[in-house]
Amino acid sequence: MVPNISDIDVANPGVKMDSLGSISVFVQAAETRSFTEAGRLQGVSSSAIGKSIARLEARLGVRLFHRSTRSITLTAEGALFLERCRKILAEVEAAEFELCNAASAPHGKLRISLPQVHDLVMPVLIEFMALYPQIELDLDLTDRMVDVVDEGFDAVIRTGKPKDSRLMARPLGEFHLVLVASAVYLDQHGAPQIPADLADHACLRHTFHATGKLEAWPLRREEGSAEPVLPTRLVSTSIEAVSHAALAGMGIACLPDFMVAEAVRQGRLRRVLDAYVEHDGQFWVLWPSSRHAAAKLRVFIDHISQRLFPAKDGR
Repeated sequence: MVPNISDIDVANPGVKMDSLGSISVFVQAAETRSFTEAGRLQGVSSSAIGKSIARLEARLGVRLFHRSTRSITLTAEGALFLERCRKILAEVEAAEFELCNAASAPHGKLRISLPQVHDLVMPVLIEFMALYPQIELDLDLTDRMVDVVDEGFDAVIRTGKPKDSRLMARPLGEFHLVLVASAVYLDQHGAPQIPADLADHACLRHTFHATGKLEAWPLRREEGSAEPVLPTRLVSTSIEAVSHAALAGMGIACLPDFMVAEAVRQGRLRRVLDAYVEHDGQFWVLWPSSRHAAAKLRVFIDHISQRLFPAKDGR
């Protein structure tokens, strides 16, 4: 495995720490933003971590951290070095695990965070469980934006463009938000022809659990027109609850196309205002770049990439 600082004689100033070990210590300190916490994780004192970083800085000829009595922050050079170091450690650990696990089936626990779109993800995950019976899945189904690294997740599935530089990412497939209502509702209340018509309809809204903010409807506005009024009949942190209310004829909802495709095909839901809805979304699988790509994680990433949107990626 990657050398641990506790395996090296840090008390002897005449001993030069090997490059891989010092890189591991640097990444630990950078990710925890604390010599003390890095020392706790490595099983040594904070002063040992500080001396290790100082020797690395001397060897490189650059300052990697700004230090104060209360905190450490990366310098510009330190931030650049961190990205390279994460990739180096990931490659080394991946190589080790490929050799160690080559003869054994993928096994162990995977802690995964996924959005609350059960009908989309659960069939794929159940298929995965059947294929890999020695892998235990620990699922966190939530729309909360978890911290993948700090909360110890092996991987997460999320929408939107990845922004965390600590994570690796692979696109899974695209989706679009659409406005829908049941045939019964539209027969009773009529279909809106322009966004302004929504003022005369019951709107079923999704709200983000973490912030309490309503999810905006991606409606194109004509030049000079006001933002449409959306009279709210239902607000829910569960997008599936919104879908159930729409199917029951309670109003108009804004939902992902994959969630309503079958109901639209069967005629239970109808799409409205398509000419005014503008949205392109994408699902991603994300995992820590500094974590080894163990066999259990590799097969999960490959499976979810191939199976979540098979019709859209040609597989």
